[in-house]
Amino acid sequence: MPEQPFEPDRAIAGTGMGATMDLATSEAETLEKTPGGPEGTGPQERPRSLWSDAWRDLRRNPVFILSALVILFLVVISLWPSLIASGNPLKCNLAKAQEGSQPGHPFGYDGQGCDVYTRTVYGTRTSVTVGVLATLGVAIFGSVLGGLAGFFGGIWDSLLSRLTDIFFAIPVVLGGLVLLSVVTSNTVWPVIGFMVLLGWPQISRIARGSVITAKQNDYVQAARALGASNSRLLLRHITPNAVAPVIVVATIALGTYISLEATLSYLGVGLKPPTVSWGIDISSASQYIRNAPHMLLWPAGALAITVLAFIMLGDAVRDALDPKLR
Repeated sequence: MPEQPFEPDRAIAGTGMGATMDLATSEAETLEKTPGGPEGTGPQERPRSLWSDAWRDLRRNPVFILSALVILFLVVISLWPSLIASGNPLKCNLAKAQEGSQPGHPFGYDGQGCDVYTRTVYGTRTSVTVGVLATLGVAIFGSVLGGLAGFFGGIWDSLLSRLTDIFFAIPVVLGGLVLLSVVTSNTVWPVIGFMVLLGWPQISRIARGSVITAKQNDYVQAARALGASNSRLLLRHITPNAVAPVIVVATIALGTYISLEATLSYLGVGLKPPTVSWGIDISSASQYIRNAPHMLLWPAGALAITVLAFIMLGDAVRDALDPKLR
């Protein structure tokens, strides 16, 4: 029988523990040299955060892209309405009252002879301003109250819960008719203040529930055991992980507040002339709907598109930030 040649690798493989260590080293070197990593899965990526995953999903969502472009356009013309409307929204000519579309005046004239196109463009500034400022006020005020109540609990949580129940029992439109009917100011601040006053309970409950859920996580308990202060726990560990539901609700509510401003202005208790508002224009055009429907069509259409854009944006953000939908 021919003698087998001496093979060092095979000899090492038969020596027990030394062979195991040598084979493990050989396998590790092979995996390092393999460009695809173990089992061809590719190089290991760093774990992404909730926000990076959400941004990646949003960029691929056509609903988000479309609504974001519409909102960007609305914000631009709110800041610089003269870019697309060179006229004066308060300049009227009674001789042209209720006339339809004409060269240079594509939306026609309203009952006072004012250019509907110019008033529709300038009305964007008022509606977007009211919606954004009301949403910021509601989100900040409600998040602070709800977050503190959820974190500390006890009697403060009980008092906040009963207080929110009282505010939830107040009908929004009826409350606006009562509270704003005594206001004589022509600025947007009374309307914004009313929305913040009656809008914070919803955000407060969302924030409270998110904070209660977040403070029970292991990383919060570990930070507390290491001696982290309450302010550090709230600002560093809880708030970044509890703010997502608040952002979603606030984004959707922004469109609701724009619609609410138009409703109150239509009823005559919101914004008042000479302020240019879609709600005011819709109210004045309602009596001419048979003879001059264009007076109602354009401001109502602009209002509907704006509210729809913010609702679509909120739905896209909700889908991206909700881990249950992944």
